[in-house]
Amino acid sequence: MSRRYFGTDGVRARVGQAPMTPQFVMRLGWAAGRVLGDGAEAPVLIGKDTRRSGYLFESALEAGFSAAGADVALLGPMPTPGVAYLTRALGAAAGVVISASHNPHEDNGVKFFSAAGDKLPDAVEEAIEAAVDGEMQCVEPSEVGAAQRISDAQSRYADFCVDSYRGPSLAGKRVVLDCANGAAYQVAPQVLSRLGARLSTIGVAPDGFNINLGCGSTQLDALRTRVRAEKAELGIALDGDGDRCLMVDADGNTIDGDQMLYLLARHRHEKGILRGPVVGTLMSNLALEQAMDALAIPFRRAKVGDRYVLEVLQAEGGEVGGENSGHLLCLDRNSTGDGILSALQVLEVLGERGIGLAEAARDIPLYPQVMVNVRAGHDAAGICADAQVRDAVSAAEQALDVRGRVLLRPSGTEPLVRVMVEAQEAELARRHADAVAAVVRARADATAPA
Repeated sequence: MSRRYFGTDGVRARVGQAPMTPQFVMRLGWAAGRVLGDGAEAPVLIGKDTRRSGYLFESALEAGFSAAGADVALLGPMPTPGVAYLTRALGAAAGVVISASHNPHEDNGVKFFSAAGDKLPDAVEEAIEAAVDGEMQCVEPSEVGAAQRISDAQSRYADFCVDSYRGPSLAGKRVVLDCANGAAYQVAPQVLSRLGARLSTIGVAPDGFNINLGCGSTQLDALRTRVRAEKAELGIALDGDGDRCLMVDADGNTIDGDQMLYLLARHRHEKGILRGPVVGTLMSNLALEQAMDALAIPFRRAKVGDRYVLEVLQAEGGEVGGENSGHLLCLDRNSTGDGILSALQVLEVLGERGIGLAEAARDIPLYPQVMVNVRAGHDAAGICADAQVRDAVSAAEQALDVRGRVLLRPSGTEPLVRVMVEAQEAELARRHADAVAAVVRARADATAPA
């Protein structure tokens, strides 16, 4: 079934433009209420990040769910993984997050969790899409859903995070934390402070418009500068909705999701508690795959997107996976990516091994990666399948052999072909990426409509 509204992680767009209009979001709430809340006595939880437009869409969703006869409980600002946890812990019918993750404040989105705190399967999202285009009708007055606010949502999730930490005390450990002026701006500092860290914070003063602005996991310069200036042991950067985490070492070097995943997987493997394969994505660095092979740990690649990582983990009985963007899944800790828990688990590894972050990451030097985006008109997928393009990819793969890899894929959000090449040397990656991109560009021009 072709999807009109749902992408890989819910519905997302610029505020005021389809589908992120108040009218549509109210209908989306009504449709989700019909599908997720049908016959359920428990409420649907609604959390959000710190965007000004969150108030608008919170009200629209509340009205839609209520019109469908579903009760709602409003959590206020809450990281995405916090909504997933509370949906399970409170026995809710479903969870909803209003957020556009790492995007700027001009964008917003809506994503859903099942009663178990999992991302919705495709069939359920398709059922919501089918319902949203139907005639919206309000239930009888006596059946209209009620609404309430949960005042202790932050403290409940903070307790969960603190209780999940199983490593040595963090007392005295100097840490800089960047909360991206997003959903974790209150709870993340509480957690690390309660665990004893000597904490310095940035990105903890949201004004509705500065989420992810010059801060957070996609913009690490401020974090690097603060870590070096304060001689901190490491820095932690979350994204706007708190489900991603990247780190920097004492010298300001980036530790990305692939490196963090390696540290967690290796540590669990050495302790004999790693279950199933480790799952990355098509974008995971070749160095991660080779490091897993060296440890005899099965490694799988899923499509890009944490929901696809989750699907492979669940299908193969695994617990640990993620993306190089810092979206890590540890299913024995939470049902979805959790930036705070990811950071805490890395801190567990460092504490138990008695080493610093730079030393821990030294075992997995990443291959240089070059990405070239080529505009491909209306048929990016067709360009990827073009015979001349495939020949160019094959030639690059043969030249690289085991020293690198090539990935060609159409963008899921723009009319682009993404050409990615990894190699042991940066110059080699750049040369082959440019060569493949030149063929992609030529074929896109040749096949473009007159």
